Amino acid sequence: MKITTENIQVGFHARQILKGISIESQDKELVGIIGPNGSGKSTLLKCIYRILKPDAGAVYLDGEELHSMSVRSSAKKMAVVAQHNYYNFDFTVREVVLMGRAPHKKTLERDNAKDYQIVDEALKTVQMEAFADRTFSTLSGGEQQRVILARALAQQTSALILDEPTNHLDITHQIMLMELVKKLNVTVISAIHDLNIAAAYCDKIYVLKDGVLEGYGTPEEVLTPELIRRIYKVEAEIVYDSHGKMHILFL
Repeated sequence: MKITTENIQVGFHARQILKGISIESQDKELVGIIGPNGSGKSTLLKCIYRILKPDAGAVYLDGEELHSMSVRSSAKKMAVVAQHNYYNFDFTVREVVLMGRAPHKKTLERDNAKDYQIVDEALKTVQMEAFADRTFSTLSGGEQQRVILARALAQQTSALILDEPTNHLDITHQIMLMELVKKLNVTVISAIHDLNIAAAYCDKIYVLKDGVLEGYGTPEEVLTPELIRRIYKVEAEIVYDSHGKMHILFL
């Protein structure tokens, strides 16, 4: 699936959060959105997964304007792993992941054997199958993040929107999650906090600062010492390991 935003503008209380952002992801690309805290990354993603409606501009899924589609239609195309996930009720892990099947169900249609099979496979994929009967609220932040990814996988969409998906995860599960996402063969747009994660996994990167697009390109093109200094106000050195992979050292 191709996802495009055109001239997205969002303001709150006379403050302009996004000042005309246009990005594009081709089919099955992993696109990273980077930038300092408060740069507008999460706001842009919320416009893409229609939690926010921009003041101006539009989002397109395969050329179709997002807000011309029903919520159910867009949910069949695009799943979301948000930063914060709170539930007021004591859902089990399996029940949370079953929520990912909702776009595929008619009103009041019950979950069936196929739904449960898809949920079990999704939990196994994120290595959380042993937690299926645990209450979601009793899990650690990292465990909850993996369950929310399983919910997105159970939705079986051709695009994933991830808002800093490696937050709360230890290094083992950061790598596991990004390797998994990379192999899904779907379009992914992800806000990423860790520049080395962005360098390792993104096909291309957009750089935001103060609601303005400040850079775009491959990791090698974008993640230069000059850009890191300008955007993050820190000195950095780019090195390559014995496998030819790029790493950023902060000085």
